[in-house]
Amino acid sequence: MKNKTIKPQKSLGQNFLIDKNIAEKIVRLSGIDKTSGVLEIGPGLGALTMPLADAAGHVTAIELDSKLAKELEKILADYKNITIIHGDVLKLDINKIIKEHLHAELLHVCANLPYNITTPVITKLIETGGFNFITIMIQKEVAQRICAKPGTPEYGAFTVFVNYYTTPEILFDVPPECFNPRPKVTSSVIRMKVKDTQQLQKEHKISGEDEKLFFKVVKAAFSQRRKTLVNALYATFESTHNKEEIAKIIECCGFDVKIRGERLGIEEFKKITSKLY
Repeated sequence: MKNKTIKPQKSLGQNFLIDKNIAEKIVRLSGIDKTSGVLEIGPGLGALTMPLADAAGHVTAIELDSKLAKELEKILADYKNITIIHGDVLKLDINKIIKEHLHAELLHVCANLPYNITTPVITKLIETGGFNFITIMIQKEVAQRICAKPGTPEYGAFTVFVNYYTTPEILFDVPPECFNPRPKVTSSVIRMKVKDTQQLQKEHKISGEDEKLFFKVVKAAFSQRRKTLVNALYATFESTHNKEEIAKIIECCGFDVKIRGERLGIEEFKKITSKLY
């Protein structure tokens, strides 16, 4: 969809989706139906919003650009199941939006995210804890990072975070020519099935302070990737553990004392967290 009165703003990371077939494919593969309430972020000119509204029970779209939000209200005037909210998704109370607008059996996020806010938005959506599925179009490089395996260059703390709380899957890639303006990189559509509280407890068997310590360990392990896990953990936990104690903990967990954090998966990090605690 093109609109001569609205020009994408580079400062807001706006790359409008203009391929109708891609928009419809995203909605189809997201699993959204009339029992779904959908949160869209950065709706642009409504290319994804309209097929979402056709498929879902209700769509609430958050748009930062005030001029664009007003234009969207005109473009989408015929739809009675769309709410447009002008605001910054990183500052808004998402739980409040869910309670006020998304009354549905299943709660989805479906969006073409601006590249410049991808990581903080995904983090906030997961931490909100109110959604069942998150289907988003993001930079291919970030999608690969989310789905990376231990020991690969793409694997990192963000990988562990997303996979701890969700089950992610890359659905398909989207070339630059599907956008206006064309980005310099390829995009990917990724779908994350969010684990509910019961599943998290069953799968991880940690919560509260243990969970905080787990992510403290993960963050420490990746904060200095070139260092061994012993040295990386010591830099964070030196007030409570000396280097020899940390080395013994790593060996006790069955790992080589020279191992680096990037080679460990969630289960391995949980073992180390348990011993540290």
